[in-house]
Amino acid sequence: MHGKASRNPTIGRQWRKLLAAAALAALAGGCTPAWWGKTLTDLPAMGHRNWIVVADSAYPAQSRPGIETIYTDANQLELVAEMLHALDHMRHVRPVVYLDSELPYVTDLDAPGIGTYREQLKRVLGSRPINTLPHEEIIAKLDKAGETFRILILKTNMTLPYTSVFLELDCGYWTPEAEQRLRQAIKGGK
Repeated sequence: MHGKASRNPTIGRQWRKLLAAAALAALAGGCTPAWWGKTLTDLPAMGHRNWIVVADSAYPAQSRPGIETIYTDANQLELVAEMLHALDHMRHVRPVVYLDSELPYVTDLDAPGIGTYREQLKRVLGSRPINTLPHEEIIAKLDKAGETFRILILKTNMTLPYTSVFLELDCGYWTPEAEQRLRQAIKGGK
């Protein structure tokens, strides 16, 4: 390699296809917001231990230098679907989904429309495994991760509580099971 970064032509072709699809969508529906184009451009640089949050409108602006917050004024469910679609085209990362553990307990009495939202979110997430933690614990995880790693928070126009969707990026080509086998082999080799 002699100091030059290797380039995977397959990833390049896939990424060009994704950007082309975004451009076509922009032509069909108006224009793509600058923040979405920047987000798509930044995704290849993000890796495991980075986070992307598709947040409700009351989500706090965290102050760690590694945490970037962008107000999108986008529909939260649509943005979750688009972000998952974009990440599904990334070979180097895969999203690990976290939801607030409070979400199933919020009632329509206190937050009209929350039941419908939960049904729609379930459809958007499909068969992906879901991790749940209390909201404050997830924010603390992001704050801690933001000390070292980049966190991107995309605030939407969602006005229902505990609806933020947290995507922790993990390695797309190395599984937790492979990591565990590696650690066992290292341990056994000592």
